[in-house]
Amino acid sequence: MRAVILAGGLGMRLRPYTTILPKPLLPVGERPILEIILNQLSRAGFERADLCVGHLGDLIRVYFSEGTRLPAGLSLDWHWEPDEPLGTAGALRVVPGLDDTFLAMNGDILTTLDYRALVEHHRASEAALTIAVQARSVNIDLGVLEIEDGYVAAYREKPTLQYDVSMGIYIYEARALTHLPDGPCSFPELVELLLAAGERVAAYPCDAEWYDIGTPVEYERAVAALERSGGELV
Repeated sequence: MRAVILAGGLGMRLRPYTTILPKPLLPVGERPILEIILNQLSRAGFERADLCVGHLGDLIRVYFSEGTRLPAGLSLDWHWEPDEPLGTAGALRVVPGLDDTFLAMNGDILTTLDYRALVEHHRASEAALTIAVQARSVNIDLGVLEIEDGYVAAYREKPTLQYDVSMGIYIYEARALTHLPDGPCSFPELVELLLAAGERVAAYPCDAEWYDIGTPVEYERAVAALERSGGELV
């Protein structure tokens, strides 16, 4: 099986960490995020990883250049995004030969998600795309009104709202890429295009540990979790 890892972001919200290092090379414990991801994918049976890089991508390539940091049996191919960002879905255009089922994920995610189970769920769903999702609660510290025709129909004081959110990990069928428009395209835009075309988009709910390392707070939370687990979290 093949995996595409999107690692071309600027990491603006993670500064100053990303001033000199790209997000995928930030260390969590003794290894950078990307090395942990590649080892997880290899253990799950993936044989090929395509890395879409941009900002500070040369540093990522240098880190893996000797091949000693790659798990045995996993090949790594490099694809450079153009100066104009293509978006989280449009970036897949720089990867040739995506003509079979493949996984795509952001390069700044640590999780204990079972990748094999995700793939099996996708294949059983017969969907063009499957999104790994988690439940999240959002506390609203205000009174929330429901208004109909200018009148208050209901009032909820400081409610807790429940949402299913994307984990940034997806399983694609090749046909999903035929719906990409010309120019940049974000992942949410592609989902809307698939739904408008009548394609199935499946959800894979899971309660695995999940760290979307896009901010200093989340990065420090992941580091602390790994330390508490004795290095066995991921």
